[in-house]
Amino acid sequence: MYLHLGGDVLIKKDEIVAIIDLDMTKLSHNNQIFLDKMKNYYKNICYISEQGREKTLIVTRTDLFFSPISSITLFKRSFIEIGKEN
Repeated sequence: MYLHLGGDVLIKKDEIVAIIDLDMTKLSHNNQIFLDKMKNYYKNICYISEQGREKTLIVTRTDLFFSPISSITLFKRSFIEIGKEN
């Protein structure tokens, strides 16, 4: 299954390592250091929205995605399976 991250970006759900709320990273200096290290570690960084308007960081095995969609919405979407009843 795939997860829509915003814009025209879809990724496979099984590639997702973490979905991180960027507002939470602003609360702690250690979180900001972690985020900076992630940006230096990963080669492929995709900004789905304008820089400064991202709400969520999605970490995959090979890429970082900065999405304008909230982490809660992405988390909910990750459990929806099209074609199945709840």
